[in-house]
Amino acid sequence: MNARHSKIFYTVQDYLMILCGTLLYGFGFNAFILSNGIVTGGLSGICALIFFATGGLIPVSVSYFVINVALLVVALKILGIKFLLKTIFGVFALSGSLSFFEWLFQGEPLLHDQPFMSIIIGGILCGTGLGLVFSANGSTGGTDIIGAVVNKYKNISIGRILLFCDFIIISSSYLLFHNVDKIVFGLVEMFVSNYVLDVVLNGNRQSVQFLIFSQKYDEIADRIIHEIGRGCTILDGVGGYSKKPVKVIVLLAKKSESVAIFRLVKRIDHQAFISQSIVRGVYGEGFDQIKT
Repeated sequence: MNARHSKIFYTVQDYLMILCGTLLYGFGFNAFILSNGIVTGGLSGICALIFFATGGLIPVSVSYFVINVALLVVALKILGIKFLLKTIFGVFALSGSLSFFEWLFQGEPLLHDQPFMSIIIGGILCGTGLGLVFSANGSTGGTDIIGAVVNKYKNISIGRILLFCDFIIISSSYLLFHNVDKIVFGLVEMFVSNYVLDVVLNGNRQSVQFLIFSQKYDEIADRIIHEIGRGCTILDGVGGYSKKPVKVIVLLAKKSESVAIFRLVKRIDHQAFISQSIVRGVYGEGFDQIKT
């Protein structure tokens, strides 16, 4: 597989992952959360409040799509056109998924008279769906955009950012329902969903160290700097068996960037030898600040 075909393959793979994630989220949200009258976090929670406040006249899928049109402008200016393309796809995919499952379930829960079990299952499905979307460097819009923007500039996991937004949205639902039980259910779903999201993303704050052995080290190092946005160091070494001089690229990156790095190296030199290891802490520019 040449570089061009490889790039196309991975792009298609990302969009399929975003599609699967939005279908999973739409199913979990309609089958287990909205149908039980529970308000979850994020933009979908705001749209659920609109849905209940209007007596079901404005479907979640419609308000979700309309609000996201304005938020996409923010994604274009801050996150760039590549992020925007995947976000547009994510917004359309999730709006379609929500609309489809609204029609399929007609507001009827999949599990009757089991609200607690429903929110646990719904939280797992929604968290997994969002995790798949973010792992493909995509977004479903809404507060996901806020989380991605903050995560781009601050070393804070997306799950924690969304946690704060969700808490405010769910708590405000009391003004509509005047029911503490629904708030408790919503908060439980929030914690389950965000925990699963962080698990799927494999710990966004975790850092990794790469040792890359390749005869094409110059090209690999240049592409890492310009495409991944990470600096690297090239060390001189000697093969223990061959006694020949070798070049070794040392690279520190976020674990969430691992897939992109592996893809990049494979496109340039599929015979490259790569070692990846987890590091306990990385301090300095682009990572954690040194704390005293």
